[in-house]
Amino acid sequence: MSVEAVEVEPTALGSIPRRIYDNFRAGNLGPAPVLVALVIIVAYFSQTAPNFFTANNFNNIITQMAGTTLLAFGVVFVLLLGEIDLSVAYVSGLCAVVAAEAQLPDGANLPGIIAILLAVLTGVAIGAFQGSFVALIGVPSFVVTLAGFLMWQGAIIKIVEKRGAIIIQDSWINNTANYFFSHRSGWILAAIICVVYVAAVLSGLVANLRHGIRPRDPLIFGIRLILPPLLILLVVYICNKDERRGVPLALLIMLIALFVLTFLAKRTTFGRHVYAVGGNAEAARRAGINVARIRILVFMLAGCMSAIGGIVLAARLNSVDLNQGGGTLLIDAIAAAVIGGTSLFGGRGEVRNALFGALVIKTIENGLDTKGYSQGVIFIVTGAILLFAVTIDAVARRLQAKSGR
Repeated sequence: MSVEAVEVEPTALGSIPRRIYDNFRAGNLGPAPVLVALVIIVAYFSQTAPNFFTANNFNNIITQMAGTTLLAFGVVFVLLLGEIDLSVAYVSGLCAVVAAEAQLPDGANLPGIIAILLAVLTGVAIGAFQGSFVALIGVPSFVVTLAGFLMWQGAIIKIVEKRGAIIIQDSWINNTANYFFSHRSGWILAAIICVVYVAAVLSGLVANLRHGIRPRDPLIFGIRLILPPLLILLVVYICNKDERRGVPLALLIMLIALFVLTFLAKRTTFGRHVYAVGGNAEAARRAGINVARIRILVFMLAGCMSAIGGIVLAARLNSVDLNQGGGTLLIDAIAAAVIGGTSLFGGRGEVRNALFGALVIKTIENGLDTKGYSQGVIFIVTGAILLFAVTIDAVARRLQAKSGR
């Protein structure tokens, strides 16, 4: 999560409401709307849906959202460039099929970890292939990835149709979605993650102070330092309330991806270049940034995250079939990034947005399903939320333009 500081005088506690109001007027909403919506959604379903607010269902939501979230992490980077990738769902499906084929005893019979690496390399290669058309030839990403949407779907059908379905037998693959840590191991992992997070935040503070940059608001900085570890501990506590299961491995995979990609976006030259290209590609080019290389790398990253997400999705069912990567997966992945606060117009958003957006989508789906609503109602509600999120994004852009930000 972003904890970057800005060089201004620290503000008093009483000025926080004023800052919130100023940010709202300027269109700098951040993740606040989606977090408020999430609290309301959880409160509503907790009171109206039977068995919604239970440890068992909490673990179910985590495993249900993991694959979509991992895809959405990659989508965030593509959107930051002002591009779109319509192929991520079927790229994830194809990579899952590659891993499933590679581990078959009557096939390549490769160890699970090798099958996973092969699938990830497939996703990266597809990303490089599609990104090259966008960056080097200038074909719009919508057209390139729409073609990929069709090609990779066809590749899945071609590979799987002989068998109808491929059963995943390797535990390395299946454990990505079906393994749960013991209660003690969950607390140990939580402690390690909290220590790493706090150390990363404090190291960033020290680096800023060395350059004479103080936190914009010590109170807000303190909240950002303490709140995420508290939430992590709360999540582990709830997961461990499930007597049969503890913390899902899928949650650990999501958090590792979140931390690594947030560091990549916020603390590296590559990340700064991604924001620069998304904000103004021509200005970035004049500043000496290799825009084509950044675009290709971003599509490769999206392919990598699609592969990882696809493996987790396949592991949930312990198999792949002709519809792998189909259904609403593409819409869910893009919607998660947008609902979480990533702009469709490029240059604005954070990796964590995908996590928040996926959590909103899957919480609503789970809650409505628990209440017995049909799939049609779930689609309508999800579509309405997506439209609302895009509308907020458009309004925020207008407010930012008026305020000169």
